[in-house]
Amino acid sequence: MQLYDLIDLDQLSTKEIMELIDLANKIRKNPWAYRESCRGKIMATLFYEPSTRTKMSFQTAMYRLGGEVVGFDNPQNTSVSKGESLKDTVTVVSGYADLVVIRHPCEGAAAAASLYSKSPIINAGDGGHLHPSQTLADLVTLYNEKGRLDHLKIGLCGDLKNGRTVHSLIRTMTHFPGSSFVLISTPDLALPKYVQDVMDAAGCPCTIAENLEQVLPTLDVLYMTRIQQERFSSREAYEKQKGVFVLDRAKLRSAKPDLRILHPLPRVDEIAVEVDDDPRASYFHQTVYGMYARMALILTILQSQGRPERKRAPRSTHPNHCSNPKCITQTERYLPRLFTEAGDMLLCSYCDGGTLI
Repeated sequence: MQLYDLIDLDQLSTKEIMELIDLANKIRKNPWAYRESCRGKIMATLFYEPSTRTKMSFQTAMYRLGGEVVGFDNPQNTSVSKGESLKDTVTVVSGYADLVVIRHPCEGAAAAASLYSKSPIINAGDGGHLHPSQTLADLVTLYNEKGRLDHLKIGLCGDLKNGRTVHSLIRTMTHFPGSSFVLISTPDLALPKYVQDVMDAAGCPCTIAENLEQVLPTLDVLYMTRIQQERFSSREAYEKQKGVFVLDRAKLRSAKPDLRILHPLPRVDEIAVEVDDDPRASYFHQTVYGMYARMALILTILQSQGRPERKRAPRSTHPNHCSNPKCITQTERYLPRLFTEAGDMLLCSYCDGGTLI
């Protein structure tokens, strides 16, 4: 398997995803066999927004493979605070490291970084857009906890509008036979259209609900998410949505015995602490599975042979601008304007934002 960048799990076939899951499980069962696999390699972590699990999971994964880590987790302590562009930061850092992991608050930042990086890029979350390494962690968790990835009815609850983990998981699970979804959110936090379109195109059944308790008995998997304060324009807007969906022991009485509860974390108040002791709660196991998933991802990328030479970033004179105010092109103005056609829409190649032709 050859893998150079990971911007979106849609880059991979179902077979390739299963190869990564199988490798993660081999590492999990015999970690000592891989402890020198990345000796002499350096991974750079460029975290433009806060992270606990994703950053430490990547760092621990690299250390357990025998490699080294450099990077930052506060851009205010770097030249970014002086106005350095994403292009310049990535160009410089990729000259120091064999692999670059980037998290950024702007949607499409990882795709933009890949245009200028001398080394492979892994998307560790770009705004409310995608989070492919978390989805890989979710898949490893589900495969081990449920024994399969097909014919699962998955409920996704909370902030479906800004939840990049939700977007990535849905897009990937549509490739597995028999997947169906229940979208549980308020109307203001509903799933973006471009993700809904992916489900529709794949023919995956989808139900929209505003009551968690009513649909819980039908689910094989419940994927809870927090209401993300940092994605709201004001504290008032956040407070209107906060605490709408809370999973507690009482609600779980009607759920299937083999339900599995996932959460990308951090949680705020959407899962009561009393649920932690329920055998169906898999979100802390999920963090450990995630480390092995990232070990498999790092190892696969760094061991890929015949890496193509980076081409210069394409020049573009496209007259359209992405209409998504959160797109990386809104702040990094030098980026070429890149779109793909989808019916009567132009989809931004960075953030999947749509613009009418």
